[in-house]
Amino acid sequence: MSKKHRTMAMAAGGALLLVGGALTAQAASSSGSGAAAAMPARPVSLSKPATFTGRAFDTCTAPTLAQMKAWKTASPYGGAAVYIGGKNRGCAQPQLTASWVKSVSAVGWKLIPLYVGAQPPCKSGSNPEKMTAATAASLGATDGADAGAKASGLGMRPGSPVYLDMEGFDIANTSCKNTVLTYTRAWNKALHAKGYRTGFYGFASSSAAAVAAVSPGTDMPDALWYAAYDDTASTTTGYPFGTKWSGHRRGHQYAINKKETYGGVTLTVDRNAWDAPVAVVAK
Repeated sequence: MSKKHRTMAMAAGGALLLVGGALTAQAASSSGSGAAAAMPARPVSLSKPATFTGRAFDTCTAPTLAQMKAWKTASPYGGAAVYIGGKNRGCAQPQLTASWVKSVSAVGWKLIPLYVGAQPPCKSGSNPEKMTAATAASLGATDGADAGAKASGLGMRPGSPVYLDMEGFDIANTSCKNTVLTYTRAWNKALHAKGYRTGFYGFASSSAAAVAAVSPGTDMPDALWYAAYDDTASTTTGYPFGTKWSGHRRGHQYAINKKETYGGVTLTVDRNAWDAPVAVVAK
């Protein structure tokens, strides 16, 4: 999540735990049997996705190419999330160009595109773009189309996922929840129309739970990236949504705002266990 959103999450009282060590072997085993009936539908026109299983980080501003090269050599991470767009994106991205994407991919990084779209109407705090019940469908369609255009402009080909960043909100507020679901469906549909896969980033206790409660069907996320700060670098241990999003379609953000140094480069990152689609980058 963005730097601004990290601050909000900590203010809301989420416990942050120091995490160390490598990703557990369980992170690669999220394709458990009996999942077909419970998994959200995939866009049938797309070929088998490019996936990555391992540790990934996200940070507000994309690091420089030199920093990424240093971390690729020395860090335990193999995936990196980048904020490709959205009116609520909290940081400038001077490094994030098609050339940067191509270069970091060439040295082995697997990229996870993230889009900070309109936020829930009942969410506290101010955001440049908030949805309402009246605007959710149109905003979702506009933002979904923009997410596809942003990904394409960065050299991320159709077939790549783009993950929608939906911050926490009161899911007991039925009107607010339904508005978020309307927006999410429209966003997903617009991206699918452009040939992109869809992902959803949200908190396990709120925004992700709202999406997970919906019966599988069209226009729902193809992959789920859930935030649960439980000191567990796994996409299976403690996973709260049963068999949904099995089959290499889960990411787990398990710790945030951790300062780490590798190869002489210090970055403040969020830590993720990853077993899900990543960008397909033009050569």
